[in-house]
Amino acid sequence: MTKKLLLIDGNSLAFRAFYAMYQQLDRMVTPEGLHTNALVAFNNFLESIVLPMQPDFALVAWDAKSGKETFRGDLYADYKSGRDKTPVEFKEQFPYLREMVLAHGLHNYEQNGLEADDIIGTLSREGEKAGDDVIIITGDQDLTQLATDKVTVKITKKGVTQIEEYTPAYIQEKFGLTPAQIIDKKALTGDTSDNYPGVTKVGEKTALKLLTEYHDLDNLYAHVDDMKKSKMKENLIADKEVAYRAQKLATIITDADLSISLDDLAYNGPKTKGLVELFESLHFKSALAKLKAHQLVGQDDTSVEDAESQSANFHPVKELDEAALADLAKADTLAIQIDTDADNYHTADMLAFAIGNDDLGYFASRDFTWFENQTLRDLIENPEQKLRLFNAKEVWVLMHRLDLTLAGVDFDFMLVAYLLDTVGNDNVLSTLAARFGLYLPADEDFYGKGAKFFVPTDDQEVFDHLGHKAEALYGLRDKAFEELAEHKQTDLYHDIELPLSFVLAKMEAQGFAVKEDRLEKMGQELDEKISQLKEEIYQIAGEEFNINSTKQLGTLLFEKMNLPVIKKTKTGYSTAVEVLEELAPQAPIVSHILEYRQLAKIKSTYVDGLLAVVDQADQKIHTRFLQTLTQTGRLSSVDPNLQNIPMRTEEGRKIRHAFVPSHPNWLIFGADYSQIELRVLAAITGDPNMKKAFMEDEDIHAETARAVFGLKADEPVDANHRRTAKAVNFGIVYGISDFGLSKNLGISRKDAKSFIETYFKEFPKIHGWMEQIKEQAHKDGFVETIEHRRRYLPEINAKNFNRRSFAERTAMNSPIQGSAADIIKIAMIKVDQALTKEGLQAKMLLQVHDELVFECPKEELEQVRKLVTSVMDSAVSLSVPLKVEDHAGPTWYEAK
Repeated sequence: MTKKLLLIDGNSLAFRAFYAMYQQLDRMVTPEGLHTNALVAFNNFLESIVLPMQPDFALVAWDAKSGKETFRGDLYADYKSGRDKTPVEFKEQFPYLREMVLAHGLHNYEQNGLEADDIIGTLSREGEKAGDDVIIITGDQDLTQLATDKVTVKITKKGVTQIEEYTPAYIQEKFGLTPAQIIDKKALTGDTSDNYPGVTKVGEKTALKLLTEYHDLDNLYAHVDDMKKSKMKENLIADKEVAYRAQKLATIITDADLSISLDDLAYNGPKTKGLVELFESLHFKSALAKLKAHQLVGQDDTSVEDAESQSANFHPVKELDEAALADLAKADTLAIQIDTDADNYHTADMLAFAIGNDDLGYFASRDFTWFENQTLRDLIENPEQKLRLFNAKEVWVLMHRLDLTLAGVDFDFMLVAYLLDTVGNDNVLSTLAARFGLYLPADEDFYGKGAKFFVPTDDQEVFDHLGHKAEALYGLRDKAFEELAEHKQTDLYHDIELPLSFVLAKMEAQGFAVKEDRLEKMGQELDEKISQLKEEIYQIAGEEFNINSTKQLGTLLFEKMNLPVIKKTKTGYSTAVEVLEELAPQAPIVSHILEYRQLAKIKSTYVDGLLAVVDQADQKIHTRFLQTLTQTGRLSSVDPNLQNIPMRTEEGRKIRHAFVPSHPNWLIFGADYSQIELRVLAAITGDPNMKKAFMEDEDIHAETARAVFGLKADEPVDANHRRTAKAVNFGIVYGISDFGLSKNLGISRKDAKSFIETYFKEFPKIHGWMEQIKEQAHKDGFVETIEHRRRYLPEINAKNFNRRSFAERTAMNSPIQGSAADIIKIAMIKVDQALTKEGLQAKMLLQVHDELVFECPKEELEQVRKLVTSVMDSAVSLSVPLKVEDHAGPTWYEAK
């Protein structure tokens, strides 16, 4: 029987793993200060790709230090030079990556003088000779040269879990090359990633053309004299030595003398005990929950019995019937769980539901006509009923779809878990339950994900899955509430987060009306502008190219136009926005490219994106508000994100023309807090000068300008002074440094430092509070808002200065930003109550940071204006007044 050899390019995949979850870098930190983003992504790769493969032999190859310490470094001194320095946050995860490999039952190997590619190349040929099927997994296309009929090279496309398979046939189809010709292509073009040159002015297209005609480098140079006279011929002749050097640099060694053999690489599956210990040390709650729910079982499994006994402890789950429902209707406390087939519960199909308690048992059904039963309807709509569930907002919306109004909720486990730990929160029931010792299979394991999604045909399997989740919810309430009380967050949950979830549910169900024809017209206008820009860019460039291709754009700007290289990445030249903005003054084409990108993003993200999600049943967009995402308590909007519609450019603002009231003769009305974070800062710090400015309704930025520029009270404040003061004010709120302020304002670091020092002299209590809050954060490991919302700071005592400093800045900012979030949440609850009490038709549609957006009849406008502004003004009692500004118009655009 043919055996399977798996060879993994460790460095390449670890690098991909780090950047796959780079956006979550600051969130994925253990209490000890270790970043874990690469570890999480790498573990996902091992579980989703390696585990199902079940190879007979497996190895993860690692580079031994750097490529410079191999023959390639001797051959070309600048080999792999010029790369960005490896981030400290990445380097610190390397030892744990090797531990993870071992715990998953694979072998690590590195050898001085060799790169991982050479280890893989050698073992792939040994495996091929032994008759094995060899699979190589890497993020580096260089290894495709190793492909044969017995060797398949799998390249990670996105992150580390999407794979593209390279066989000789596929390489021929995709590139028109054999695997061996890939080496000669590199010989001609060189490699910007590894920093070695090829033949001057020979790019990928030219190299492919030459190899198609001459097949390989030797034959090309055997016939180079026969070529017609051209600059390319001159370059080929002049750079012959360069080409052959590049060929040697690109060639992977396949006959290295290794100290291991295939027999040393036997794979016996993951080692559960080792994984449990590793996951516990890394605080991998989700992976640990999956493991303990018996999703992974290895040769030395020691937790199987625990997992099986845990499963056996759940009540049997029965199918719902009339008799059971009659008994359940008499119970004052019940748990309910509904599963859907997608995250977006506005459009998802409901799969099954379970309901019950520990006394009466748990019952489930896949028949949603049960919700036409009056007994069940009365139970759902009874405000005295104490329901325990997961994500009350989702359940409210699902019930609304069934023409029901969810009323009595006592325990929303998702909200409570979020308040208890904003850092490690993933909104997954199985993960969060594991914190309390209850282990459930994750939905992705039970149902599958994406295209693999399925519902088991065996009803009892589905009933057990739902029923066990309902039972977990029922049993978690007391433990979770105890922790909530210890954190002094019971009022935060009962008075703010839980009632807010119902306000948000109503807003989501209400939706925001959209004129599709207006969006379509904007799309046409943008297409015309984008097309015109493309022609102008091509005219300046002197050729057509793919403007969206980083590689082609980099080649044009830095090789053909010889613009200075600002930054290089592993894959070539960086063409990021900040790079292009720096280059713009030197070349008009760059400004055109920036404008092209901006318009293309507006068209794709906001015009096309919004048109794709308009509900055709009511011509509205129903966003979802994420209540448990941010660590500050801020709300987020997704599917689509209506909080992020551009406001800085007129083209972006025009999108709001399409958002209109849902009835004729109605208006869009908006009310937003003015400078709420600075008012919170004044109230929390008690600084008399800042408080005075707000108490007397002065322009706080003008007052700050007078302070930092030493202006007299009667001296005018010009626009530049005010702009600088505004940057200082908001910079201080975010714990800005003199370096950061100098960069923001384009001034010297010395001047920035002087501004900050003068600011603290004018507002001395602010500086004192900042020092005090940092000290408190170092002591407690967290900071709190005015409503006791906690922000945990795992890196506050980190040894690394940069990470510790970032945590200190977060400690200063979080109470301000988080308290502002608390205030608008309280305002939303009170506004909703007031609109209901007054019997007004006006509806709250949207929350955008410090602003609330409504629709209302024209005749209600003045009443709504007075009600909303008075409620928002008095939402909380601070030692400085809150100020609300309002605006109205026939569209969202005109209401601002």
